[in-house]
Amino acid sequence: MPWKETRVLSERMRFIMDWESEEDSMAELCRQYGVSRKTAYKWLLRWQAQGPRGLEDRSRAPKTHPHRVTAERVARILQLRDRYRWGPKKILVLLKREDPTIDGPALSTLEQILKDHGRIVPRKKRRRVPPQSRPLAHATAVNTLWCVDFKGQFFTRDGACCYPLTITDAHSRFLLRCQGLEQTGYEAARPIFEWAFREYGLPQGIRSDNGAPFASRGVAGLSRLSLWWIKLGIVPERIKPGHPQQNGRHERMHLTLKQQTAMPPAGTFRKQQQRFDAFRQEFNHLRPHEALGMNTPASLYVPSLRPYPSREPQVSYPDGWVVRKVTGSGEFYWQRQPVFLSEVLGGEPVGLEAVDGRYWRAHFGPLPLGLFDSHQRRMLTVAQARRHPQLQRHDPEDRPSATLQDDPPKHEQVLPMYSV
Repeated sequence: MPWKETRVLSERMRFIMDWESEEDSMAELCRQYGVSRKTAYKWLLRWQAQGPRGLEDRSRAPKTHPHRVTAERVARILQLRDRYRWGPKKILVLLKREDPTIDGPALSTLEQILKDHGRIVPRKKRRRVPPQSRPLAHATAVNTLWCVDFKGQFFTRDGACCYPLTITDAHSRFLLRCQGLEQTGYEAARPIFEWAFREYGLPQGIRSDNGAPFASRGVAGLSRLSLWWIKLGIVPERIKPGHPQQNGRHERMHLTLKQQTAMPPAGTFRKQQQRFDAFRQEFNHLRPHEALGMNTPASLYVPSLRPYPSREPQVSYPDGWVVRKVTGSGEFYWQRQPVFLSEVLGGEPVGLEAVDGRYWRAHFGPLPLGLFDSHQRRMLTVAQARRHPQLQRHDPEDRPSATLQDDPPKHEQVLPMYSV
């Protein structure tokens, strides 16, 4: 015999019909349906007042709650959310800063308030590939490593194209610069870095992606900007192509920057920069950061002890090396014959370290550029040298290109090849 399904509302309706038939007493009906008389009379009163709706289950939630968030507190929470667009954790920190004596609300309650008032829109879940890079463990102190990038360009409402250039300290997350530019070239970017160097000093290394103006397709990925960094004693460090997670801290800041300053964009380029300046002030001095124990970046950051030099340092090389100056067309001369190296190095000296009678290791400061074949008068990249069986013994562990891309250098080491 199949099971017979029944609902609570149906059972209560049957109870009412049986009662109105007047065949059984109230006591008998209560025994049949397994309810008390008090419950039975409650159903009858609700039936008489509301009909079938009166038999439905009602909420058991208390009508009053001693710990209920007041309307004034809810209004303040929504005000903070609209002003800063922060999440519930940071809003809770700010509420307790304003009034340390408050008890609550709980984080889950605050999050629910934001959801109920449409301030939090759930994101679509995406399948993510596990990152393949190592964490930035070498950023052990402030100014050990700066992270730089261009946030994706967008147009202000008057049609001007804006390229936000951002610079952060990897250890403290301090946002050193957030400057809107009209282009991404070397001429536009260098003054922003000079501005930052003069105010905060020089870092030991700078990490970037592989785009212009931070890198190029030339020898060792060198660009005019990274060449200038090397002359200042800064080690350029590039992430692997297509691996933005290697600069994840900086990319996460870019998401917040976009949400708070460019959705929607400002009316003019000048007003957009005003938004960037306000965001930088808030991000550094007001916004608590979970990775910093809910402290602000400004509470941890201190300027570098390495000042920006009054004149540009010149690269020098150890005794015994052959030094050649690169021409404006990117060539140096060997036995009166031109050898093309890179136009980026035009006007700069390169050092050649002898390996044997034929091959020389080429360097610009501490940066290896590749192997020079003096017989064929041509430069070999590291990859070409590895594919050549006769050159493998000359390159056992030296990986010039990978030093700046795959294996972050130990920034604590002093770079020995600079003189002023």
